[in-house]
Amino acid sequence: VFVFWELVGISSYLLIGFYVERKTANVAANKAFIMNRVGDFGFLIGLMVIWTYFGTFSFGGLQDADGEKQSPGVFAMVRDADGGMTVEEDEDGTAVVVLHGSNAEEGGEPRTIPYWLLVVVGLGVFGGCVGKSAQFPLQTWLPDAMEGPTPVSALVHSATMVAAGVYLAGRFYPMFTAEVLLVIAYVGCITLFLAATIAIVATDIKRVLAYSTISQLGYMMLAIGVAGWGAGLFHLITHAFFKSLMFLCSGSVIIACHHEQEMTQMGGLRKKMPITAYTMLIGVIAIAGLALPGISIYSNPIALSGYHSKDAIVATALGHTQLNPMHFLLFLVPLVTAGITAFYMFRLWFMTFAGKPRNQHVYDHAHENPWVMTGPLVVLAFFAALCAVGGEGGPLFRMIAGSEPAGVHAGIENAGRFGQLNLPGHEVVHGVHAQAGQYALISAVAGAVLAYLLYGWGIVNPAEIKRQMTGLHHFLVEKWQFDRLYDVLFVQPVHMIAAGIAWIDRIIIDGIIHGTARAAIAVSRWDRWFDEKAVDGMVNVVGETTYAVGRSFRHVQTGRMRQYVMFIAVGVLALFVLMFAMYPA
Repeated sequence: VFVFWELVGISSYLLIGFYVERKTANVAANKAFIMNRVGDFGFLIGLMVIWTYFGTFSFGGLQDADGEKQSPGVFAMVRDADGGMTVEEDEDGTAVVVLHGSNAEEGGEPRTIPYWLLVVVGLGVFGGCVGKSAQFPLQTWLPDAMEGPTPVSALVHSATMVAAGVYLAGRFYPMFTAEVLLVIAYVGCITLFLAATIAIVATDIKRVLAYSTISQLGYMMLAIGVAGWGAGLFHLITHAFFKSLMFLCSGSVIIACHHEQEMTQMGGLRKKMPITAYTMLIGVIAIAGLALPGISIYSNPIALSGYHSKDAIVATALGHTQLNPMHFLLFLVPLVTAGITAFYMFRLWFMTFAGKPRNQHVYDHAHENPWVMTGPLVVLAFFAALCAVGGEGGPLFRMIAGSEPAGVHAGIENAGRFGQLNLPGHEVVHGVHAQAGQYALISAVAGAVLAYLLYGWGIVNPAEIKRQMTGLHHFLVEKWQFDRLYDVLFVQPVHMIAAGIAWIDRIIIDGIIHGTARAAIAVSRWDRWFDEKAVDGMVNVVGETTYAVGRSFRHVQTGRMRQYVMFIAVGVLALFVLMFAMYPA
């Protein structure tokens, strides 16, 4: 999982930075890559603890070729057949979790892991999920990732890559303690509300969908955190259909409007591109969670896919809140955000497709795209509408529930180290399902009606509301100041440290190197002078003297035979004279 997790990360980096000529795309790719590495650092810590105490990375266990000798996986070590966790106190009073089936030898003492370290494992792995699924506080990279091509946004940043974090949270669910589940629930709760409030004021059509994706991923994490394992993964699948549909619809709009992405420049496009408009309306209704009460299939109201999955999440949150009243925000916040979701999604549709054109030039040149682009929209619209037919009684949810971890069905009472948390089972959730569905539907209808009044009917001018709430609007436009906060906390200190290191490198290290170079040059100059003046001078003097002596003897060598014979005769005569002088007769 970790290896391919990282391969997904590098693939996302390359796709976000696809338009290499754009600086914004390069910055967005780097931002996504770095923020995912922050989360993956926690993932690595969790893996190290698992290997140290469990000795295996296998989820479900291993067996040999004959199928006889079996090695238990981490799930079987932590949980018993009923999904419970055996927690005991060590001799020093430290809480430990007994690892089932991990005896070193027959009759030996079973291995244990400190309870707090199991919490570290859960939080570490969830840290990887936070980075990959753009959860609070690492959510800022996903909107910037919209710099990539729109088909990449539709696939990678709505249905696959960002969903990997939710998948891992669901896959790793048996290893999460009650404390970790509570952290997951609150992180998801914060994320879904924070992203939804920013989407209210966003005007870039792709960024609205990006913040919507973050918010819906928060819903999925919330569901897993409140023990709604099936509800979270149910919403994961339904969201993949209607969000990829809406991203491709936004791409169709952008192409038709000559790469214009600002909704403030659109309006009235329903008449120009009806297929795109009505398929996107299906996605909007699905994500808003609207339904037709009174007529039912499998004891569920007639509705598009998003209603059923979001209804399951809200019902699980309500059941969790009834068992744990002090955590009422885990139900109240997603309920209110359901209305906000309906508001900003219908706002997007009304601003883009309804009303009068805001930019006549854009409107005049807009047109419906060919079937190569609108055909996939129709296919996705079909699945966005019907993939969850029947809700929790339908085939999709039953297929998901078939892989549900042990213990989720019955719930767990007095969970956690201090027994202060109760996790709802299916019976508790079923008991509040109808009530939660009514609450969610009322919230969604209220949001849709408000969007119609402001952007469809125009009963109130949104610009006037913006003027009255300038401070709040600016705060939301600036994304709750998270980018500025991270810039102050991390980017600017890194730049200051880098500037200091650059000064040390330029002044001190380069100064030493340059001083050494100058000294070497001075020594080489003196050596050159000594070589040229002393050594070469002495050699030149000897050579010149030898040359001069040779030139002086040149006059003796005349080349005349008579002169040589005369010299011989004179020489012989001189020898005789000398000999007679020395030895007289």
